[in-house]
Amino acid sequence: MPNRIFRGIAASKAARTRARRAAAVAIAAVAVVSVLAGCALFGGGGGGKPVAAPTHSRTPKPTTTPVAEDRSYATATPTPTPVPVPTLTPVPAGTVVAEASVASPKGSIHFHYRVVSNGDNTYSAQYSNFTSTVPVPVSVTFIDIAPNVGDGLTYHGIGDHLLGGPTSSAAAASTAVLTGAGQPSYLGTLVTYSSAASFDGVPQELGPNKVLAVDKVRWSVPVRPSNVHPVDSGARTNAAGAVTATTASGAPRRYEVAEGDTTQAVADRFGIPVEWLLWLNPDLPGGPGSQYLYASTALNLDPDSL
Repeated sequence: MPNRIFRGIAASKAARTRARRAAAVAIAAVAVVSVLAGCALFGGGGGGKPVAAPTHSRTPKPTTTPVAEDRSYATATPTPTPVPVPTLTPVPAGTVVAEASVASPKGSIHFHYRVVSNGDNTYSAQYSNFTSTVPVPVSVTFIDIAPNVGDGLTYHGIGDHLLGGPTSSAAAASTAVLTGAGQPSYLGTLVTYSSAASFDGVPQELGPNKVLAVDKVRWSVPVRPSNVHPVDSGARTNAAGAVTATTASGAPRRYEVAEGDTTQAVADRFGIPVEWLLWLNPDLPGGPGSQYLYASTALNLDPDSL
């Protein structure tokens, strides 16, 4: 009986040992299968050593589609082109643009004058050899509309200048700037007049502001180069006025404003920016950027007239 019990126990231990061995073999088999599967997965070769799979890099195909940064430029609002600054080249300094000798009708007043460019779009009148036998001071001025000798001067024009009183010899030379004249050739007359303080003690014809001599001025002002060149493309809505004067080359010089005209439409008609139209006409009514036009008034279109 005891021997049977012992044999049973031994048989049981042997069975457990066989079971453990079988489990170990199974685990080893699973491990081998896993290794082989890994080799196959990573491209294992026939030699049994694992080989890394090659890395493939894709070459991008050329495209005409702009990248994100460039698309922002395609949709951005274009920057307006700046309007060029209008230019007007001055007559060279020292250029003589008018010159003559003056004698009053009765021969009591004599002098010589010439007008020269200052080189900055301004001009000066130079007077020399002034002599006078009249008993009152004498002055001169440039005026656009000629008065008559003996008239009373009510407007003292441009470049109003005192020449002096009675002389026994030629007076010293003197100069007057034609302030505010711009292009001076519209000033067609040089007027000599009395600068007497009052009528007391002087003949009536020599009283204050009496015109003593009237001389036509013959100008020879060179045309000043400019980048402003208006060209009339014809009447249109809000620019239906008429060109009333042209330059020697046939370019529009004066324009008469029609009812309903606007600065933008008039500028478009003559092919110039509205900024240039305002530069040509600095005295238009209204504030900066809001100038307006009155019907029947004249607009300047000639830069050389400034």
